Amino acid sequence: MVEPNRIWGEKCTKADIVVNQGPTAALPSGIPTYTVEIMNVCVTGCDISGIHLHCGWFSSAHLISPKVFKRLGYNDCLVNDGKPLVNGGTISFQYANTFPYKLAVASVVCP
Repeated sequence: MVEPNRIWGEKCTKADIVVNQGPTAALPSGIPTYTVEIMNVCVTGCDISGIHLHCGWFSSAHLISPKVFKRLGYNDCLVNDGKPLVNGGTISFQYANTFPYKLAVASVVCP
């Protein structure tokens, strides 16, 4: 693993959050389902909060707890209700839609 470029004294960057997603079994109605994993891979041992993802007009035919993942507005989704994702931690959820959304880290808050 290559450590992300850091400005002197910076504890973490948005590169310390990794987002992976892939297809899973479809809903009984036939709507495709995707599993998303959001991981804190911070090498300096930091907990990262205020994780926002670019997410377009994200929506799901399958209910997602808003404490896990919530669209605040166009292209702005909040992870873990803004609370810290502990170092080495992963939060995951499933969504159902006819196509996968491109999800990318927009911003994070470092301690």
